Amino acid sequence: MTTEILIIGGGLSGLSLAAELVHQGRSFQLLEARERFGGRILTETHGTGYFDLGPAWFWPGQPRIAALIAQLGLSRFDQHYQGELTYEDEQGQVQRGRGYASMQGSYRLAGGLGALTDALAASLPTGSAHLNKPVTGLTYDADGITASTADGQTYHAQQVVLALPPRVAATLSFAPALPPQASRSLTGVATWMAGQAKAVAVYDTPFWRTAGLSGDAMSRRGPMVQIHDASPATGGPAALFGFIGVPPAARQDEDRLRHSLIAQLVRLFGTDAAAPTALYVKDWAFDAFTATPQDQEPQYTHPQYGLPATLQDLWDGRLIFAGTEVAPQFGGYIEGALEAAENAAARLARETV
Repeated sequence: MTTEILIIGGGLSGLSLAAELVHQGRSFQLLEARERFGGRILTETHGTGYFDLGPAWFWPGQPRIAALIAQLGLSRFDQHYQGELTYEDEQGQVQRGRGYASMQGSYRLAGGLGALTDALAASLPTGSAHLNKPVTGLTYDADGITASTADGQTYHAQQVVLALPPRVAATLSFAPALPPQASRSLTGVATWMAGQAKAVAVYDTPFWRTAGLSGDAMSRRGPMVQIHDASPATGGPAALFGFIGVPPAARQDEDRLRHSLIAQLVRLFGTDAAAPTALYVKDWAFDAFTATPQDQEPQYTHPQYGLPATLQDLWDGRLIFAGTEVAPQFGGYIEGALEAAENAAARLARETV
């Protein structure tokens, strides 16, 4: 198949770039390796509830996400924060009243962030976006760039946008090979949240609120190190979600992990937490389309993001990078994915061939 622009990666950055290209009237194809669109945005449905297993929050002062939500006719709501914080020390001793919700002032999206990527995917022309299409390699010559997929198909384009985490992009084969400094830059950019695992426990009601608790908890024992209320703005079901602090190598026994998660929720919130109607666990560190083994190393600070100079103007400017890690201002955030897509669209306009 031949097209003007090929977008590799159907997460928020790739989808928003594709939507912009539709607006500009340009020819493109989008290839997504997974069986779903959304990338690191993953929303599970339970009854009438929607629960994010990837990113969940966005904040004031992020204009792109606010504009996109308005454009798509979606709605946001404030993260629940009323009530006391729960704290667990290294011995599993639980204390309350040591502080209040840490996420006050953040927003969540009604229907989960999957509503955002679903709406973008649905807006694309029929036949322009494809699932289950892992790209294995890119070949560049005077006629453009040819992408090869795992099922043996090829896509030829004048310009290619890699809307992927840089380390995942580095796993592709490139012919001719990228300059050594470019390859080092790709592997040197830490994938945001790739080493994380997240759990969501669903309940019929937010019983912790009745006890005067916010649903926020901090733990020095674990396996979850940080917990927050994940309930919808109104109605039910309710939920608690937590970031799992056990290192990736120590959390591969999922049955044992699930048992430990429930035991911790009971310690923190009482016996009402013992029987969730659903318990979702997503370990991003072992998602091959998100993370590489290098991403299993812990991150203690927010990485410095932005597009390195060594990744600019590759293959005569025809190879362009997008994805939240290359966003200079909001790198790592939902807003960063949109920022990177915006920058890629501007780059495509400048590099039109």
